[in-house]
Amino acid sequence: MSDTPVPESTVRVPVDTAVDATRDTRDTERETTSRRDNLVILVLIVSAFTVILNETIMGVAIPHLMEDLDITAVDAQWLTAAFLLTMAIVIPITGWLLQRFPTRPLYLGAMGTFVGGTALAALAPGFEVLLLARVIQATGTAVMLPLLMTTVISLVPEHERGKRMGTIGLVISVAPALGPTISGIILQFLPWRYLFVFVLPVAVTVLVFGLLKMRSTNETRPAPLDVLSVLLAAVGFGSLVFGLSQIGESAEGNLAAALGFVAVGVIVTTIFALRQIALQKRDAPLLDLRVFRERTFSVATAMFIVAMMALFGTIILVPLFTQGVLELSVLQTGLMLLPGGLLMGLMARPVGRLYDRIGPRPLLIPGTALVAAALWILALSLSTATRPWMIVACHLTLSAGLALIFTPLFTASLGSLPHHLYSHGSATISTLQQVAAAAGTALFVSTMTAVAVTQVDAGAAEAAAQAAGIRTAFLVGAVLATVGIGLATLIRRPQKVDGQAPVAAH
Repeated sequence: MSDTPVPESTVRVPVDTAVDATRDTRDTERETTSRRDNLVILVLIVSAFTVILNETIMGVAIPHLMEDLDITAVDAQWLTAAFLLTMAIVIPITGWLLQRFPTRPLYLGAMGTFVGGTALAALAPGFEVLLLARVIQATGTAVMLPLLMTTVISLVPEHERGKRMGTIGLVISVAPALGPTISGIILQFLPWRYLFVFVLPVAVTVLVFGLLKMRSTNETRPAPLDVLSVLLAAVGFGSLVFGLSQIGESAEGNLAAALGFVAVGVIVTTIFALRQIALQKRDAPLLDLRVFRERTFSVATAMFIVAMMALFGTIILVPLFTQGVLELSVLQTGLMLLPGGLLMGLMARPVGRLYDRIGPRPLLIPGTALVAAALWILALSLSTATRPWMIVACHLTLSAGLALIFTPLFTASLGSLPHHLYSHGSATISTLQQVAAAAGTALFVSTMTAVAVTQVDAGAAEAAAQAAGIRTAFLVGAVLATVGIGLATLIRRPQKVDGQAPVAAH
């Protein structure tokens, strides 16, 4: 290695393979992202936003689906559960896919699969076909976010990453937050089928644009696929997400069965982890768990789980409160959530630029404090007399806090890893996103249900009992968010040291 000093912002970690060494040399020479790379990133961002928006668009459509398709509430919930289940099964495999296949065919396959599933959903004659369509959609969606994160962290030099990862924060936080709003507006005037009719032309346009402009940016390598790991991941993560999602519905179902799925998920996921540790000795894991050796990645991942639980728990509880307690319409509820989603979108890139200038902690600490404050206010003040403006104000506060959290977490966590672990880091974060979303929903809804049932048995009115249950659920979230403030103090800006692994700056 030459003794010539290299600017800190462009230093990369030496790795064992020739491919990584070549990429590191090229990264060292590059100071800005090229126009062609910018175009690739733009295609992936728009595509990821489109597919992730679809993830939460079905939530408020359940009553319409029950009536139009003549199905039960349990059947209708499968349209969301099957989507999450498929995501949990496919995402762990993306770490291997991103090493084995070039970016362009992987993107076209994922986006083409999503378009096909969306078209099938728009034309579905009944519940069974619609369920199949949701599984196909989820298969394409599962690949898109890890593909975006890995591409951005690989193409963008370190001093620009905050700004670029800000757009990923927008995709992660704004898209699911806007899903219920858009769904509510559409369903106020049109049948449920138009949820997919609305998404389809956007998805087709993005696919065509990607077909014309997308190019491969990664360098593939032969990567063995361990079939046993695939099966363990499917059973483990699938059972865990499904069990957690069913806990939220346990008031109408079987809590023991849901907990059984969670137990199976925990056991099989543990076996999966042990299998990966064994495979790491010959550099052949499906999901490389050596990413957790880096403290910044581990702490950032823990914070990310807390933030996703708060986001998805709020997404489901606020509509339950506004419609079940305040008796507002679906459209009114959607419009109430809209300002928060727009605020996160407006803050995404400015927060990314701030990260590049000041690092993660000055953003994460006030961000987690805002999230905790919003949840504490909701936990202590919600009642049947609550005014809608207070819900909007708390949701705006929560959204501002999450906007300050997501970009620093993505950038610091993936930026702390050596290049050859980028794909595994993005797959790990995306997998845990699904688990956190299901866990947040289960925790908030099951807490709400348990307290509400107790209140009704004690003679409380149904609306007051539901308000008490929702307050208690937000209290649990507030405690978790307060723990997140402590975790925020442990995050450091990752720096590359020539000839060494990434270290955290103090």
